[in-house]
Amino acid sequence: MNSAGDSPAEPDAAAQALSRARAAAAAKGLRPGVRASAPPRTPRRSAERDGRDPTTLGDAVSRLVADRGWELDLEVGAVMGRWPQIVGPEIAAHCAPVGYESGALTIKADSTAWATQLQLLRSQLLARIAAETGPDTVTDVRIAGPAAPTWKHGRRGVSDARGPRDTYG
Repeated sequence: MNSAGDSPAEPDAAAQALSRARAAAAAKGLRPGVRASAPPRTPRRSAERDGRDPTTLGDAVSRLVADRGWELDLEVGAVMGRWPQIVGPEIAAHCAPVGYESGALTIKADSTAWATQLQLLRSQLLARIAAETGPDTVTDVRIAGPAAPTWKHGRRGVSDARGPRDTYG
């Protein structure tokens, strides 16, 4: 604070502090207008050692699937979930996958005509599924038609009787 009687050559405390801060910054290699970066931290414990490195969600899920052995289940689930995209909307309107066991995909058709048509398209279905999921996921296609009507009514029945069809042949 300079008053009218003070000499202008006498620096004040604020100017001295500013010049000291500039000198310290210059000694560290900092320039005006450039932000100082934080010094690199050394972790207290190694993340590599205990496997807690941050990863993406996709990598974590992929590792979980591989550890549990769910790859085949996911591929089969993808076939069942994307059935209309794999076989097309017309075929998907008349049949659907209902099961998978030991490499064989079971498909249920809504009529015997579509079951017969799917039997004729079996190799093409296998080729499309193999193109989507790989050659070892589905190795066979089993096609089931609609269930036949039952002649049994009620809780009890006779197992040796021929029933209403005994005169057909």
